Amino acid sequence: MEGPLSLYVHIPFCELKCSYCDFNSYAGLEELMAPYVEALAVEARLWSRLLGRPPVGTLFLGGGTPSLLPLPMLGRLLEALRDAFPFRPDCETTLEANPGTVDAEYLRGLVALGVDRLSLGVQSFHDDELRALDRLHSASEAEEAYRQARRAGFRSVNLDLIYGLPGQPLERWQATLERAIALGPDHLSLYALTVEEGTKLAHDVARGVAPAPDPDVQADMYEWSSERLAAAGYEHYEISNWARPGHRCRHNLAYWQCRPYLGLGAGAHSCLPWGDGWCRFWDVYSPRRYIQAVEEACRARAPEGTLPEALAALPQVAGKEVVGMEGAISEFLMMGLRLRDGVSLEEFRRRFGCE
Repeated sequence: MEGPLSLYVHIPFCELKCSYCDFNSYAGLEELMAPYVEALAVEARLWSRLLGRPPVGTLFLGGGTPSLLPLPMLGRLLEALRDAFPFRPDCETTLEANPGTVDAEYLRGLVALGVDRLSLGVQSFHDDELRALDRLHSASEAEEAYRQARRAGFRSVNLDLIYGLPGQPLERWQATLERAIALGPDHLSLYALTVEEGTKLAHDVARGVAPAPDPDVQADMYEWSSERLAAAGYEHYEISNWARPGHRCRHNLAYWQCRPYLGLGAGAHSCLPWGDGWCRFWDVYSPRRYIQAVEEACRARAPEGTLPEALAALPQVAGKEVVGMEGAISEFLMMGLRLRDGVSLEEFRRRFGCE
């Protein structure tokens, strides 16, 4: 495998399932946290052995709500990951957090554990909008969490925001973004609200309880945001992401540049080299079933040999998709178009050996 590996670890636990969320997350499973962390440690060791202990260049703990893990449990997880894989000295380590789940002591503990990048799921700076999204924090709590994160000493702090909420006028979104800019985060991720099948929001829209997001209003919000953030000194380096110089999210760039990444945990996705292209595969979605499957893998004889043999032998792997050279070229070009930097012709020639 060329270059460092990007490592994604999925923490599926939440206090409450948000109305718009279709991620693999669950409320009320706190009793599974400890065995789940142990299963992650086992899966990390399995893949490290199979892949020959590749160096890790970025680590991203996403969810769910990773900040629900108590610090000792999170410390155990990070220790296990660093035992399994050699981490590069400049490894970017990101943790997603909800503002209502962190305090000054917890944030200082994260920094002490080596987390250098924090991504806060703020979503809005209007309390009524936060309630409509089933978020548990208030706007003032979000601001305080950001200030505490700054005092804790993170190298980089990102704020996630959602625009185009049902019935949201442009002026309300502008007020949210202005409040975010005033805080001075290093990075901003702005996402248009989408109605995903199976969510509470989709049910409400189908019943006429909530209006569907207006794509024309969302387009106006996006255009205004791009201009406003440029004036505030942020680089619009990817469709939905803006950063101060030196604060691009290196982990997400690995996705957009089609570099290898390994996902650990329930529903986590991976993409590794396979012939002239790559193979995407994913773990079982149920946290309970994931724990059981990793235990089965631990009891069985560890698979050896090629990636296809490993995927066939590991019970936690739920499925795979093989992408040949033609598909890989198409994906490489399409993903490159998401980026301000565009498609690197030099990297294209290196990867595929053609013009």
